[in-house]
Amino acid sequence: MAYYDSILEFEPVLNGENLRIGIVMSRFNINIGEGLLAACTTALRKQGVDDSNILLATVPGALEIPAVLLKMAYANQFDALIALGAVIRGDTYHFEVVANESARGIMQVQMETEIPVANGVLTTDTEDQAIERMSRKGIDAALAALETGNLLIKLEEYSVD
Repeated sequence: MAYYDSILEFEPVLNGENLRIGIVMSRFNINIGEGLLAACTTALRKQGVDDSNILLATVPGALEIPAVLLKMAYANQFDALIALGAVIRGDTYHFEVVANESARGIMQVQMETEIPVANGVLTTDTEDQAIERMSRKGIDAALAALETGNLLIKLEEYSVD
């Protein structure tokens, strides 16, 4: 017997039938963004999310993603949000600024609003690395959003008797 066999555990739920999902995608490195989006929306549909329950907003770059996520979160119309984009290293320090600040902003949105945000923003050294990872990252972001959205709904409904 494991030490935790007698405690309540919420199992992961990936069913998206009744979930509303907001997606914010950066148009910078658009070919990577669209690859992430294709994989992400395919995964959402496979898990039962209807197209009418998905809203896509695009922004110029990764630094603009958090502001739109925050607006969506405060609208109280979404069970989970997804950030998609690609930050590819260049020859300057700008890569670190964009990668770090977009990730910080994405995290801040979910901490401030209690709406889960799946971070599907790739940060790679090369475009080839981003292409290689975009399908997996898009799927992972979709599944993370569904699982966390369902978990937070369950926690909201949970009561100790």
